[in-house]
Amino acid sequence: MGDDNLHPTVAEFKSFINKHPKLVEKIRKNGSSWQEYYEKWVLLEEDDPYWEQFKDYTNPQQKSDSKTEWVSHLLKMTENIDIKKVQEQVNQLSGTVSTLQEVLGEFKAKEDPTPQRRQFNWFKD
Repeated sequence: MGDDNLHPTVAEFKSFINKHPKLVEKIRKNGSSWQEYYEKWVLLEEDDPYWEQFKDYTNPQQKSDSKTEWVSHLLKMTENIDIKKVQEQVNQLSGTVSTLQEVLGEFKAKEDPTPQRRQFNWFKD
């Protein structure tokens, strides 16, 4: 069903919802009904201060620009990475973890020795 088949007030409400993305988030998060907010919109009208809390003041172009800047910054950071140094540090860290595992294994063995059972030979030949 396209927008052409909608009642004019419903189409206006849909347009209003698109301008207030935080309202959409709230309705979906709380499980509220669209009907409840539609009725509130009809009663209060679009210019009521109540709706200000649901506006998203960030510009979509601004969001896109910030993502592009973040990616370019990340790429610049990766250009300066010396792969050999990273590999050395990973190997060193791996060795440290192995050593810690060995030490912890020794402590555990000292704390929780398995009881040794004596084997009795009840029937000797």
